[in-house]
Amino acid sequence: MAVVMVAGLLALAGCAAEKGAAGAEQTAVTAGAPTATSPTASTPASASPTASAASSTPPPGSPDPSPVPVTGPDQLLVTMEVTGGFAGVQKEVALRGDGTVHTADKGERAVRRTSAAQFTELRTLLGDPALAEVSDFTKNMQAADLFQYTLRFGGRTVRTDLSAEQPALDRLVHALSAWLPK
Repeated sequence: MAVVMVAGLLALAGCAAEKGAAGAEQTAVTAGAPTATSPTASTPASASPTASAASSTPPPGSPDPSPVPVTGPDQLLVTMEVTGGFAGVQKEVALRGDGTVHTADKGERAVRRTSAAQFTELRTLLGDPALAEVSDFTKNMQAADLFQYTLRFGGRTVRTDLSAEQPALDRLVHALSAWLPK
């Protein structure tokens, strides 16, 4: 299963590279000190509007998702914590109402800004009506080294290891994962 997930992620990255995904201007903040970064140096390729548009398309016949509303710049739209795996990973990503993405990995924190298109795309993934049908807990009890994803959005907490096919959740996890530190 892990091989299939890695192959899928590599395919998504390859699609982004083939389409010439362009990065958004970003500002990185590490340990409280703002530093400017190159627009293309650290932008996740699969978080670009070009690359994520194809992966966020709902199945035919399902209602069209619409972006979740933003009530203010401090609104926390979604958080995702990734833990586990063979190396004992612990990373976090959070999307705020001002379009910033806050990440943490091994004590290192960073803040980057999404482009308007990226922000709309992430909010549209969160607004997918199919997320209402996603189970709050899915885990393959036979697998010991899968990453565990804990997402908090819309008053819910969803825990998964991506072992069950849940397309709306999978699209959201992959879009948020693109923003995680490498």
